[in-house]
Amino acid sequence: MALMIPPVKLKWLEHLNSSWITEDSESIATRDGVSVLYSKLLANKEVVLLPQQVLCLKGPQLPDFERESLSSDEQEHYLDALLSSQLALAKMVCSDSPFAAALRKRVLVLQRIFYALSNKYHDKGKVKQQQHSPESNSGSSDLHSVSERPRSSTDALIEMGVRTGLSLLFALLRQSWMMPPPPGPGGGPGGSINLCNDVIHTAIDVVSSLPPLSLANESKIPPMGLDCLAQVTTFLKGVTMPNSGADILGRRLASELLLGLASQRGSLRYLLEWIEMALAAAAVVSTMEQNKVLQSQEGLIGYDCFMNILIQMRRSLGSTADRSQWREPTRTPDGLCSLYEAALCLFEEVCRMASDYSRTCVSPDSIQTGEAPVVSETCEVYVWGSNSSHQLVEGTQEKILQPKLAASFADAQTIEAGQYCTFVISSDGSVRACGKGSYGRLGLGDSNNQSTLKKLTFEPHRAIKKVSSSKGSDGHTLAFTTEGEVFSWGDGDYGKLGHGNSSTQKYPKLIQGPLQGKVVVCVSAGYRHSAAVSEDGELYTWGEGDFGRLGHGDSNSRNIPTLVKDISNVGEVSCGSSHTIALSKDGRTVWSFGGGDNGKLGHGDTNRVYKPKVVEALQGMFIRKVCAGSQSSLSLTSTGQVYAWGCGACLGCGSSEATALRPKLIEELATTRVVDISIGDSHCLALSHDNEVYAWGNNSMGQCGQGNSTGPITKPKKVVGLDGVAIQQISAGTSHSLAWTALPRDR
Repeated sequence: MALMIPPVKLKWLEHLNSSWITEDSESIATRDGVSVLYSKLLANKEVVLLPQQVLCLKGPQLPDFERESLSSDEQEHYLDALLSSQLALAKMVCSDSPFAAALRKRVLVLQRIFYALSNKYHDKGKVKQQQHSPESNSGSSDLHSVSERPRSSTDALIEMGVRTGLSLLFALLRQSWMMPPPPGPGGGPGGSINLCNDVIHTAIDVVSSLPPLSLANESKIPPMGLDCLAQVTTFLKGVTMPNSGADILGRRLASELLLGLASQRGSLRYLLEWIEMALAAAAVVSTMEQNKVLQSQEGLIGYDCFMNILIQMRRSLGSTADRSQWREPTRTPDGLCSLYEAALCLFEEVCRMASDYSRTCVSPDSIQTGEAPVVSETCEVYVWGSNSSHQLVEGTQEKILQPKLAASFADAQTIEAGQYCTFVISSDGSVRACGKGSYGRLGLGDSNNQSTLKKLTFEPHRAIKKVSSSKGSDGHTLAFTTEGEVFSWGDGDYGKLGHGNSSTQKYPKLIQGPLQGKVVVCVSAGYRHSAAVSEDGELYTWGEGDFGRLGHGDSNSRNIPTLVKDISNVGEVSCGSSHTIALSKDGRTVWSFGGGDNGKLGHGDTNRVYKPKVVEALQGMFIRKVCAGSQSSLSLTSTGQVYAWGCGACLGCGSSEATALRPKLIEELATTRVVDISIGDSHCLALSHDNEVYAWGNNSMGQCGQGNSTGPITKPKKVVGLDGVAIQQISAGTSHSLAWTALPRDR
């Protein structure tokens, strides 16, 4: 078959990149500019044209239709052969047009510039991941060869140069400090800046000019860069000690540079290492005082330098504490402060941040963990959106356009909003349900709608920890107990209840089979499929297998829980309409599989994926939660940022027609620290650190809580009517929403 694009061989792996890094890439906007750069590729022999396949005008060999009688299958076969031949011819002709030729040149030039920049600045860790990617195939080998470059002799020489250069620099600095101070005014200890201190001072200026947390994402730093940081840190730690041989100013500058690097790396580890260093240096100073050999200005650090870094840390983490409550070191007349006091201030700030952050780490899933669940006598539950099937238990079936306090849910510990139904788990582990009852989705033994909350019966009797109810299809529900057993009920089509058949189940029924003996810690009811995660990190899926949503490598349905063999160490799962998202226990890896239409898998395309595939765009982040909706997906990072992908208003980007093939930060929430997210069929909720609720997406039933049913809401908006209410949990159903908080016992 003819190729769409005449083949070329990329030879630029053998060439240097410096000239392409400085190339004016804007010139590719014009055909003349592209021609000049493309001519450069040919002249340097970085691109070699290969012989083009001869244009074949002869189609497939066809039979004599007048004399031969063909079956319908044979006729279809010959028709497909003719269509394929015509398509190949069309591709060849189109690829040989002037426009296609110009476009091809532009793409090759862009690839060359990207490779030059990538080779110089891109992290090598990602290259290794790409080398082992299962997606590589013969049709894209030329493109993959750009990034799959083995470590060359040039790399080894550069690494050797960097390592020896650092070693030489450290040796020269130590030797310079050992030399007697220069004569003249300002010489001697504490005098004018010498060569050693000038080098460190320059480094401080560079680090302080960087944006906050520039070195925080280590996955974006090449291994050689991380090694250099480690060497510099080790050297500076040694310099800060009073017995290091460095002068007083050198020791002070070294401690300031170390603090700057620690704050830029944004890790508790490096901050604690700096505190340990400062306390160790202060201890040596104290010993020198006792021995009466202490020199003036020993054991100090620049006050302004320390406070600038401390304030920057507070701002980057959104600290709202009153400044009068902050501990600050005492400033000397010379503009310095004690290293010991600075260490205590920084440690106190770390503790405050940890305490502040710990309040955001309580998710709905963890409220009832352990032997003694959190129990409150009452809580305030606010409801809004569709009440067409009495899912809000508010008498009237009119939609509720803004949050309304619902007395019926007052003793709820956690609530699950499903497809026109609602489930309430009380502190004793009992479950009550209301709303639409078709297909037995309420688990009350019939298919009737339920206008008031009614208690479910579990046989054998168990205390329920969490419920997950489908937001679409014909409605089914899963629940797992405090012991880790799983019950299911409702519509049984496609085997999504996991009982080995497709029967409707109107009472909760314990799932046996592969889950028997397993301790389940998470369940999710999708539109036509289900999933569960065991305590040991195993993922099980069952139900409709179309589009590969079960992750078993095929499109076959399963009517019992089946282990997904290609991943492990799973901590959480969320099932959407035709796709599934899984999150690792450590929060470092997100997988997705199933239908990729509208980009809802986040892999940069719309392809179906039949086995779990890592969402590369989220690598390097710590993810706390993932949610799968109808045509979109969400993730919440440990720093409180929300990423969305797929299509529609759920992207929160200001358009209901937008599509994002990869996770994209929701800018409207970028300055808000989000602690929980929930997604319904086509609308989303987010809970902030300040107990405020935001909503966006479909608002046709008032489910976004804006006081109206116009929409959709294309950017996250604060839900009206909840001012002053300390909301702690949220849940989004198909077209209704709930938010609630436990009240103090003495209220």
